Amino acid sequence: MSIIAANDNLQSLSSLTVANATAALERGLAAIRAGQTTFDLRHVLMVDSVAVSVMLAWRKAAQDAGVELELKHLPPALQSLTKLYGVCSLLFPTTEQLEPGAPLADNPAHAEFAPVVGAPEPSKLGLGNAPAESHHHH
Repeated sequence: MSIIAANDNLQSLSSLTVANATAALERGLAAIRAGQTTFDLRHVLMVDSVAVSVMLAWRKAAQDAGVELELKHLPPALQSLTKLYGVCSLLFPTTEQLEPGAPLADNPAHAEFAPVVGAPEPSKLGLGNAPAESHHHH
């Protein structure tokens, strides 16, 4: 008997961390092999950095199988991880397609990144005078 129900869509997956990364990866790969192309991750509340790796591995397996994997209903924790690692566009290419002629800033997914375009001022990077002042050892 398989632990994966055919219509589960990984909905029963509640965490995606180092502790269960291998099991989660295997489940996803098995689901892809079984012909599933949509994973519903709404219940994944526990995540750490490995979650992104697992999702990327699922996507690659789907691509190798010639199908497009769709990850749906990602909880905020998972969404912020994909943003943190800059893999939104890798995991969700469909959401990145802009209207023809629409400026990048109009895409809500990019809005928060708009202010950091261009070179940051050195003072913001802590490259100012602060480090030199800490070397006053007499």
